[in-house]
Amino acid sequence: MPEITSIIPDTDPNRRQLHLRRIGLRVIDGSDHGMASEFDHDVIRIGAQEGNHFILTDDTVSRRHAEIARTPDGIVLRDLGSMNGTFLGQVRIKEVFLGESRTVRVGKTQIEFQLLDEVIDIVAVQETRFEDIVGQSVEMREMFAVLERVARTELTVMVTGETGTGKELVSRAIHQRSPRKDGPFVVFDCGAVARNLIESELFGHERGAFTGAVSSRAGVFEQAHGGTIFLDELGELPLELQPALLRVLEQREVKRVGDRRVRSVDVRVVAATNRELQKLVQEGKFREDLYYRLAVVEIVLPPLRERIEDLPLLVEHLLQSAPFEHSVRGLTPGVLQLFRQYRWPGNVRELRNILLRAIPFCEGDLIDLQALPEALRADAESHSHETPPVEGLPLPASDLSLREAREQLIEAFERRYLEDLLERCEGNLSKAARSAGVDRKTISRMLKKHGIRSS
Repeated sequence: MPEITSIIPDTDPNRRQLHLRRIGLRVIDGSDHGMASEFDHDVIRIGAQEGNHFILTDDTVSRRHAEIARTPDGIVLRDLGSMNGTFLGQVRIKEVFLGESRTVRVGKTQIEFQLLDEVIDIVAVQETRFEDIVGQSVEMREMFAVLERVARTELTVMVTGETGTGKELVSRAIHQRSPRKDGPFVVFDCGAVARNLIESELFGHERGAFTGAVSSRAGVFEQAHGGTIFLDELGELPLELQPALLRVLEQREVKRVGDRRVRSVDVRVVAATNRELQKLVQEGKFREDLYYRLAVVEIVLPPLRERIEDLPLLVEHLLQSAPFEHSVRGLTPGVLQLFRQYRWPGNVRELRNILLRAIPFCEGDLIDLQALPEALRADAESHSHETPPVEGLPLPASDLSLREAREQLIEAFERRYLEDLLERCEGNLSKAARSAGVDRKTISRMLKKHGIRSS
């Protein structure tokens, strides 16, 4: 299994951890003796010229001498056609996998390579806002803690979640909190461009490369140089173009359509999808190596129905950020209750659209039921009358008191509910807690009480 940086479970079900893997380089012999750096880049270039990540003054080192790259199968050391070679031990290499710790030689310089692991406990922050994202639920505040840490790195990030959960907002927030914040933030929607134009849009083209190419044009990777590129709807990228994207991610170079020249690009990649990429990998519709290259850190956004406690804060934020002036400051209690009952298939995007539509129809400073679409009122009303099924619950013994019978019935209900909940959530405690509307500690305590294992 490829080793990737990820959010990993701990043996304690109430703990979540972030596993960060950095690459450490230290010169142990040569003119730059003692120089050391740590990197979280996907590709680290070593050489004598400006623009490399690890710049050496050794005159036997070529301008672009070698690179160390993360791949789905491990860390690779590559020689870049250097004059005096790259060595592992006494062997001159072209490309080789590195272990946890090795010494490599470029020219006359000996460099110690190390993989540096850091495991960080994820603790929910007190803040209820991260850039333009708001939330007071434990899940959102834990996510803010992860975003704060990940944003400061160069790690590639995959953001997943249902349509309307705010994947672009999260991606933009990562950019705004990163060292690249003053660089461009370029959005590319893989599902919004015709298949025959995607390669040109991504990598650019030269004049005359195809019919209609009347002038040369830089692709989005070149446009994002020095900043961040956001690849939205990644699951829609055609299979035949995925190798080209993988090559750019690994080599940090692009070649325009119709051009032989290779151009270096310095970009951070954040990708997003509402599809299950691992399922697409199993079906042969998405490359496994590309998936692991992009999902170095995966951020999963919960749907709005699983963080209903965030509704008041979201409503306040969305009303304040409306793109026009108005005097509406909130919801009537009846509307808030209706919103709590609604399932929100379109998530936060749907909530925003409903609020913006309701504002012009609001006669006071609170949105009331009459300002809402009829379809929304009808849908929420139908869900409010639903009652949970009780079939299959054991009837208490007839000789028990009311209190004893009620306690026995509640015990049976809790156990059956938890078993069904875990099955639906595939044993994922965080997902189970969100679905049940409680925190992980409560779920863990109830599982322990009933002797139910989560996996």
